[in-house]
Amino acid sequence: MGIIAWILIGLLAGLIAKALMPGKDPGGIIITMLIGIAGGLLGGWLGKALFGVDSIDGFFEISTWIAAIVGSIILLALYRVITGNRRRSHA
Repeated sequence: MGIIAWILIGLLAGLIAKALMPGKDPGGIIITMLIGIAGGLLGGWLGKALFGVDSIDGFFEISTWIAAIVGSIILLALYRVITGNRRRSHA
């Protein structure tokens, strides 16, 4: 997949992760896209490491989207924990 496909998957996977995990999120569209791209990489790596499958096959493959969304949810949860603790300590 090309860089444009990774950016598009990252943006959409990040948006889907935010929709599945409602709540207040710090950061805008750039943070969402970065979490989605990194989530796709994390999801692909976890799929390979845990299940021995190549989950990042192509843009229109369901396994690519599932891996990206699951990875994005994991990273979004971590992002909320990190930024939530930082925000509370200043208040």
